[in-house]
Amino acid sequence: MEQIKLDHSGVANFEARRVKDIIEAAKSIFNKVSVKAALDEMQARAVDSSPVIDQRGELLGTVSKNKMNRQVGGLGHDPKTEPVETQMEKNNPYCFEDQTVAEAEQMMLNAKVGEVPVVTREKLLVGTINIEAIVQERRRRGPLEPLKSRA
Repeated sequence: MEQIKLDHSGVANFEARRVKDIIEAAKSIFNKVSVKAALDEMQARAVDSSPVIDQRGELLGTVSKNKMNRQVGGLGHDPKTEPVETQMEKNNPYCFEDQTVAEAEQMMLNAKVGEVPVVTREKLLVGTINIEAIVQERRRRGPLEPLKSRA
C-alpha cells in the first residue's frame, strides 16, 4: 500500500491519491450476450452506456444504447441474435487503478468525458471513476490550485 504524503497542514496531498482510492464498482456487460440482453440490462440499470468485458474480466470496449438502437434496429438486424460484441466501441478512454486522481481528471478533461472505466495494468476491469467523484474528493481535501488546461 502506497503511503499518501501529507502537506504542511496535515491534509493528504490530492495529487498523490490514486484512482483505486475513489473508484466505484463497475457494472459491465459480457461480450457474448445479445444486443437485446445488453439493452435490457442497461435499461434496468438506467444507464446509457456500459463497459464490455470478456469471461476473464478484461475490458474490451464500451457500448451505448443509442448506437445499438440505431445500428441494429435501424438496419433491420435481429437484436435477439446480434452479438453485443459487434456493436462495441474499442477506442474509448480508460485509466489505470494506479494512476493518480489528478492524472485521471486531466485525461477525462482532455477526452471531454465525465466517466471512464478503471482497469489493472493487465486491463482487467476493476471499477469506474467519474468527474463528480473527483470533485467531491477535491472538496473533501480542501482548496487546491486549479489544473491548468492543455487546450
